[in-house]
Amino acid sequence: MKRIAYIISFVNKSVNYEWTVELLNKEKFNLTFILLNNTNSYFEDFLRRNNIDTYRINYSGKKNFLTAVITTVKILRNKKIEIVHAHLFDACIIGLLAAKFIGIKKRIHTRHNATIHHQYHPNAVKYDKLINYLSTDIIAISENVKNILIDMENADSKKISIIHHGIKKSDFQHISLERIAKLKEKYHQNESKRPVIGVISRYIHWKGIQYIIPAFIKILNDFPKAHLILANAAGPYEMEIKKQLSEIPAENYTEILFEDDIFALYKLFDIFVHTPIDKYSEAFGQIYIETMAAEIPSVVTMSGIAHEFIKNQYNALVVPYNNSEEIYNSIYSLLVNKDMQKKIIENGLVDVEKLFTVDKMINELEELYEK
Repeated sequence: MKRIAYIISFVNKSVNYEWTVELLNKEKFNLTFILLNNTNSYFEDFLRRNNIDTYRINYSGKKNFLTAVITTVKILRNKKIEIVHAHLFDACIIGLLAAKFIGIKKRIHTRHNATIHHQYHPNAVKYDKLINYLSTDIIAISENVKNILIDMENADSKKISIIHHGIKKSDFQHISLERIAKLKEKYHQNESKRPVIGVISRYIHWKGIQYIIPAFIKILNDFPKAHLILANAAGPYEMEIKKQLSEIPAENYTEILFEDDIFALYKLFDIFVHTPIDKYSEAFGQIYIETMAAEIPSVVTMSGIAHEFIKNQYNALVVPYNNSEEIYNSIYSLLVNKDMQKKIIENGLVDVEKLFTVDKMINELEELYEK
């Protein structure tokens, strides 16, 4: 049995990691989790409920860096870890340095960011390159990420494997009416016969929410009772987003900081919108496939994984980058054309079942661990 340590930084909740814990072959792999966080989290509670060996290192940033590395070294040694799999920026630097220091021969990191450092934090690119160097294996979650690693960071292509995120479709579809009703009550969504436009994105410039809000304001001219739900509603671009929202009547939008039952939340939406500002910003874009698994038609721009499978008017409506007018046109088209909605939902569901199953993701992970 191989002993694997997952090292993860600043995660509150992640269904992807939960599925990994649930489905990874327990006869072949023994999992330990090292969480870099300064507080308890939903994910830590999940791990402890499932009797997974879990350590939390009190970590909030650079001031805790050396202590975190030393503590990680001790845990890896005590647990006789054979494979380290690091996720997210801080965990990758700390975990891979610790693993390299004590001679762990298989050091994997999953690259979750695309060009964000190149665009917004260029001083951090040297640390991305350090992470690539420290890794014996790099998981690129899309072709987009692989190209960035090779073309922009000169990563060794022999280290890179593409493993897409997967979806456990049943979690998005077997949603009880009671769960949906509970969220409708919680977020005051009980009024019938009004379209709900859903967005699940942190308030970050490159997510493109600033182009969705003007489109929604225009939708209100056609559907005065339309409602905009913004989930994960916090982030560094918050001031600009709040200014735009001030132009919308309070009864026409809801901000949700965090919702644990993300599966039921999708069921509140009639249309889903996700519009990153360029082709590179998303490393993957989990919500492209989540919305399809949840059977909600979407309006999107092409970023991350979208380039590999999304087709305009087939499984989504695709709009140009940074274009509120076209976002409006596409939302309106979906709202008035039920046949188009039905076609997009059906085709999207087929693509998710074919390309992005969680079983496929787990099988590819297990193959990498056994190499």
